[in-house]
Amino acid sequence: MITIFLMSSQPAPDSTETSLAVGHAVCTLFVPGYSKMSTDDQLQLAKKIDHPVRKTAHATEYAILAMLIFAAISGMYDNMVRIKHNLISLGFTTAYAVSDEIHQYFVPGRACMVTDVMIDLSGALVGLILVSLVKKRPYKNRCN
Repeated sequence: MITIFLMSSQPAPDSTETSLAVGHAVCTLFVPGYSKMSTDDQLQLAKKIDHPVRKTAHATEYAILAMLIFAAISGMYDNMVRIKHNLISLGFTTAYAVSDEIHQYFVPGRACMVTDVMIDLSGALVGLILVSLVKKRPYKNRCN
């Protein structure tokens, strides 16, 4: 939550610089010949993928947050039905996403967007589905 808060506290130019740096890293890893492109072409390509990079970051950070909340709740309240763990985790994550967007409203150059809350919620759902899939796997004693 601190990481999300700090990232959301960045003014728009700093946030753009951060996401463009991630865009350059993504292009370096996945675009053949990217390192041989001119600096201008590299920048243009990084700008083209800037929006998907930002939205993927939103979804990923909230997937991780939902999984961590789920782990904390299921550790404290082991006797609760798992669906309740999921609902509490999803509710808490959604509330934090809303508060984060309200926080961004007060940061220079940033905006409060309902679509970002929906992306955050989608990431949280994916994180909780992953946790559920992992928890459903039967445990095998690997020592034998």
